[in-house]
Formats: sequence, C-alpha cells, structure tokens
Amino acid sequence: MIFQRIKSEGIAHNSYLVGSGSDAVVIDPRRDCQVYVDLAQQHGLKIKYILETHRNEDYVIGSAELNNFTGAEIYHGPGLPWKYGNTLEDGQEFRIGSLRLLAIHTPGHTDESMSYALTDLSTDGAMVMVFTGDALFVGDVGRTDLYGADEAPRMAGNLYDSIFNKIIPLGDGVILCPAPGAGSVCGANIADRDESTLGIEKAQNPLLRKSRDGFIKYKVAEKPERPHYFRRMGKYNLEGPPLLGCMPLLAPLTPTEFRGEMERGAAVVDTSEPAAFGDAHIRGVYSIWLEGLPVFAGWVLSYGKPILLVLEDQCHVERAVRYLIRAGYDRIIGYLKDGTEGWYNSGFPTESLPLLSVHQLKDKIGRGEELLVLDTRAQDEWDAGHIQGALHIYVGHLEQRLGEVPKDKPVAVICNVGHRAGLGASILLRAGYRDVYNVLGSVKAWVAAGFPTTTD
Repeated sequence: MIFQRIKSEGIAHNSYLVGSGSDAVVIDPRRDCQVYVDLAQQHGLKIKYILETHRNEDYVIGSAELNNFTGAEIYHGPGLPWKYGNTLEDGQEFRIGSLRLLAIHTPGHTDESMSYALTDLSTDGAMVMVFTGDALFVGDVGRTDLYGADEAPRMAGNLYDSIFNKIIPLGDGVILCPAPGAGSVCGANIADRDESTLGIEKAQNPLLRKSRDGFIKYKVAEKPERPHYFRRMGKYNLEGPPLLGCMPLLAPLTPTEFRGEMERGAAVVDTSEPAAFGDAHIRGVYSIWLEGLPVFAGWVLSYGKPILLVLEDQCHVERAVRYLIRAGYDRIIGYLKDGTEGWYNSGFPTESLPLLSVHQLKDKIGRGEELLVLDTRAQDEWDAGHIQGALHIYVGHLEQRLGEVPKDKPVAVICNVGHRAGLGASILLRAGYRDVYNVLGSVKAWVAAGFPTTTD
C-alpha cells in the first residue's frame, strides 16, 4: 500500500494519494495537481479514481484538472446538480489493488458530504483509515454555518449523527485523515498535528465529549468568518473551474511596464512582511504577506481585474502564483522586476506605513493622545480579550465599513501579530487615510508585555 498526504500551505488543506498494485485514488485534489501525477509515476501507479468529500468552499478543487491529465473518474456526494463527474450512492465501493474504499454519506458540514473508509484486504480485512473531509478533524469538527443561521441547528444535528453513528463506529484504531489542517478557515481549533485515530479523538476531542444537544448548541453559537470568495469557490466546485493546463508563467515587468498596467486598472498586491512594507511601498497597493495570500486575497481582490505582484524576494513568484490560483485567481499578469527597490531606483514615488511597538502604543494611550485603536481580528479573538476602547472591524469587512473609521484622528491598526493589521492599514491608505500605523506584534506582544485587556 502506498499512502501520501499532500499538504497545501496557506489554505491548510490535506489531500491524499493512496495506491495498491498498479492503481491509485486521489482524494480532494488541489488545483495545481502535477504533484499527484508525479507521485503516481514515481510509484508506478495509474490514477484510476478521484474522490471528493464535499463541494469545498475555501479553495478550487483540482478534480477536473487532474481528470484532464489522467482520465481518472471523478465521484462526489449526492444532492447537488453537479456539472462534472459522477454522483455517489451511500455504501458504494471502489477497489484499488488489494484495497477497498467504502463511500459513507456523512452530512453535516454540507448535505452532500462523504467520508471514505479504507480496508486492506491483504491483511485481516479490518478498517485501516477513514478520509473524513470536513466532518471530523484532529481536535475539532467541521463548521455547520454555511447554509445560514436557520439551517445551522439541522446541520449541527446531522454532523453529530454522522460522526457518532457512521464514523466513530468504524473502530478506535482507524487512522483519521481529514481535509483541513491547523490554520484552516474551516475550523478554529484544529490541532497542530496530522496524526490521530478515531480512538484518540473519542478520548481527546472536546466536541466529542458533548451530548447531542450540547454539541448542537455549541456549533450554532459559533460565528466563523465567511470570506466573500467562498461564493466563487462554490460555483467553480459545482460546475468545474476553468482548466489551467499548466501553471501560469509570470512576466517580470519593468517599473515603467508595471506602472502602465496599474494605470490600466490592475490591482496590486505587495507580499512583503509588514516591516518591509512599512519602510516603503507603492501607493495604492494591498499588503498581504505571502502566506496570507490564499485566504486574504479572496477578501479584497476582484475576480474581474488583472493582478500584479510586488515580491519581497523574486524567488517567491511560483509560490505566490500557486496560492492565488488555488483561490481561483487566474488573471495574474506579472510581477515587478527587482521589487520595490527597482521601483524607487527608477524615480517612481513610494509611501511608508509608520510602525508602532506596543510600548509606544501604550504610551500614546496613557498620555491621552487622540488615537483610534482599530482591532482587525476575528470575533472569537476579540471576545477572548481586547484593548479597552478599541474599535473592532474584522479585516475582511473593513472596505465595506470604512465609514465607521474616522479620518480626523490617527489610527493604530492591530491584529494578533501584525500581518492582518498590515492588510487593514493598507486598506485605509488606499482609501485616503494618511495618519495610519501598524502595531508590530499587536495583541500577542501587548499581552506578553503585561498590558491589560478586557472582554467587555
């Protein structure tokens, strides 16, 4: 048996290749799917099936792309008007060499959600592992809010029943293989490890120690952020996204060429770390650090506009492109040759974003300076503790709520460590706010320094 977990950074997504004999199956492939072809060739395998656990919301599924490369058959769960692939039935089986995969309908995260239980028939026929998609995670369970507040109790009840009536009974020794990993937008408390079993989750996962009513109450009370780009992912993953064929090859643009594309309406993303962005950047750009691209680009970038990149290091170009195409952004037309340094060396203007330490922020507050602290973290982070008197607007909603941020006083933007604050500050600068600061280290540094927070 060949087993490979393929981890996709940025979106914290796990996909899997499992092989036996001369055949293989891929579960929940990502869009930049050459990795599965390479692994299959390395092990002398033919990819026979592509199995989806559900219509994913947080990235573009790579099933159609991989099918285009390999001819493998695509399967997904019942109840949706899929425009590609085949619809499964509960209990349907697949054979891969000496392995058997059992398709189990496990609704709750979504109505069509499937899990796949794997048995190795060459041994004693016991279950070996289960691929649970967004139903059961290491240390957490899937979100149940995607159909709206009215449907959340039904979805939470279905998820509880799927976990306890269909997944947990597979056996304590069965290895758990979920789709999201730690840091995914699909779960706030996913453990930062890959390995677990159903027995370990029964013993350690706090959600599995709740009664059914308690489980539903807890899930309904959750308020995870739902990025705008989920709608585009839902459409792509139902109808099939445009085929890439190969990874885009970006052109290095001279500052003059780059400025010309900006003037024609291209959006610009600077992927530098906050301190580098603060020193000097091109006016009117978004600051999204490299590892934040897969999630936060989807909050602010339009799918209808071409995209330009400013990179802190030119070797980041391939990773940046991968991150963007996983979120469905295909119109990436180039990057700035020699980065910001090349821009200002050509005589083009830059602006800066002043940086504050938490000690400087504390001194300003203590002296009674006129200053607004803008907290751009998620609701659960805010509820856990925030600076007294701060204004809370999640960074993903900031462009739509700029009217709540006064322009007549300085704004110090914070988040957890300073990355989302950098994006928030760049949104303010783009909107014409001039007296803006990014607080380095943000709330994490504030707490480490012993400064007070409140939950009021």
